[in-house]
Amino acid sequence: MIADIDTRTAVALSATDVRKTFGATVALDGASIEVGAGEIVAVMGPSGSGKSTLLHCLAGIIRPDAGVIRYGDRDIGAMGDAERSALRRATFWFVFQFGQLVPELSCLQNVAMPLRLSGMKRRPAEAQATAWLERLEVADVADHTPARVSGGQGQRVAVARALVSEPRVVFADEPTGALDSLNGERVLQLLTSAAREAAAAVVLVTHESRVAAYADREVVVRDGRTRA
Repeated sequence: MIADIDTRTAVALSATDVRKTFGATVALDGASIEVGAGEIVAVMGPSGSGKSTLLHCLAGIIRPDAGVIRYGDRDIGAMGDAERSALRRATFWFVFQFGQLVPELSCLQNVAMPLRLSGMKRRPAEAQATAWLERLEVADVADHTPARVSGGQGQRVAVARALVSEPRVVFADEPTGALDSLNGERVLQLLTSAAREAAAAVVLVTHESRVAAYADREVVVRDGRTRA
């Protein structure tokens, strides 16, 4: 079982001197970052800089070749696959560029899915999901499948799904990259305000300064290295 951290803890998630290569390509070359509990941090950098690889290492999706990644007092890199999967299911959640909603499920069922995976019964899970759809201003599409909603609505549903289980850290990888400016701004406003209310940390990967402006601070990744 993954122990949660005290929200008063100064650092929720950290990476120290993380290195990762894919064949002959160096993706991370000594990257380091700290994310405070409840803090929104924008990870910026051009395409190919290593920012998405850093996010995937922080989230326990891929293992670094060297360096230490910690959630609280736990070394994520030392965890087994099952333990890292449990961490991602119960404590971390994700918002991707294209939402990645399950196409066969309704928007309500998509948002309820993390709760159902954790063992919650359908009715209370869907009640909680409905409340989050209302907070993200998309309750009117609850019964629609993802194919029947707009890009902006789909991303709001994805944000509701990311926050419904009250994760301690949300990883958002270019969450507005597929949206027009107006929809992108609204999704960012709702994501950041809802995360702050829930005291969830957010690691926001972007190459756009207007997106990074919603964060508490920025960390720049260039050639696999970080600088604040």
